[in-house]
Amino acid sequence: MLKHPIFIGSEIYRGSSYGGLHPLRVPRVSTVMDLSRALGWLPDVQYRTSPRAKPKALWEFHTPAYISALARAERRGQVSDEERAEFDLGTHSNPVFGEMFRRPATGVGGVMLAAELLSDGGIVHVPGGGTHHGMPDRANGFCYLNDPVFAIKALQHHGAWRVVYVDIDAHHPDGVEVGFSGDPSVRMISVHEEKRWPFTGGLDETGKGSAFNLPVMRGFNDSEMRIALQDLIIPLIEDFEPDAIVLQCGSDAIEEDPLSRLSLSNNAHIEVVRALMALTNRLMVLGGGGYNPWSVGRCWTRIWGALNGLEAPEMLNVENAQILRALRFEGNSRGRNPPEHWFSTLADEPNEGPVRDEIRARIGMLRARLI
Repeated sequence: MLKHPIFIGSEIYRGSSYGGLHPLRVPRVSTVMDLSRALGWLPDVQYRTSPRAKPKALWEFHTPAYISALARAERRGQVSDEERAEFDLGTHSNPVFGEMFRRPATGVGGVMLAAELLSDGGIVHVPGGGTHHGMPDRANGFCYLNDPVFAIKALQHHGAWRVVYVDIDAHHPDGVEVGFSGDPSVRMISVHEEKRWPFTGGLDETGKGSAFNLPVMRGFNDSEMRIALQDLIIPLIEDFEPDAIVLQCGSDAIEEDPLSRLSLSNNAHIEVVRALMALTNRLMVLGGGGYNPWSVGRCWTRIWGALNGLEAPEMLNVENAQILRALRFEGNSRGRNPPEHWFSTLADEPNEGPVRDEIRARIGMLRARLI
């Protein structure tokens, strides 16, 4: 059993970018590392540098032809027309950039190390993980490899046979659903925005029985997430009696994110994290989406604090705040006049609101599958 939560990170996230005006041009994991250290929340004893998964290890989910094409694209700095068409590489969503193989392979290596560390129980945070759209034979939705699939498989390899995967990213984890469709050893629970790319994850989409999808409407608020947590997520986990839980904590469902129309504050993420901590002795927490550099950095840092039983300070000191003030968000209107609290706090103001009848009805429909 781990004596304390472990944070798995890497400097590759500081020095790599999808480039140009791509949503993943912004720093994320490096911000969390810097903020956590500045707060005194990340002593060396709790930090591990992520290894990089080797190509053959990636064949457990991805095809050898795709892995070869991905590594070749990084080496050459370009793809052929045929490779672009077959593997969806070199597109606007999945561009060619200098670390396009090494960076996602580091994410996979991180979750594999996390699973090994969790073999006797504990908590591990891998904010560089969460690329839940990757498909076996192609890149998909900014995701070149699907590290959540490897997280689940590695946990099973280390003795956690029954795994619940919970995903609160704004986008449906289509690649994870493909990876475990019909698998009785894995239960997938996803809360995501309806009518949002990849346009999968409908209420009646069950992944041959292994998936519970809750598509939610625009404006989904903290009160509604609390109902989803209490009336759906927790009962589904307790019913399954898992050996381990993997939580994908994408922050793109936070109100100020540019790629969704949901309205959560990061308080909702903390509520989910704390609830799941009480339900398992093996918890792996991943990153995921998040395209506003301030909201993702603040959210994931706060999550790391929560995993350690730490409360966010009411106000950040000058050193901590400077890390956030140094961030830039060129090319997006939200970056022109960021509000002061994005620099001075970690905790958002709560965004409570009415719980719409349709949300309750959809939760009820999913709960009915347990009867």
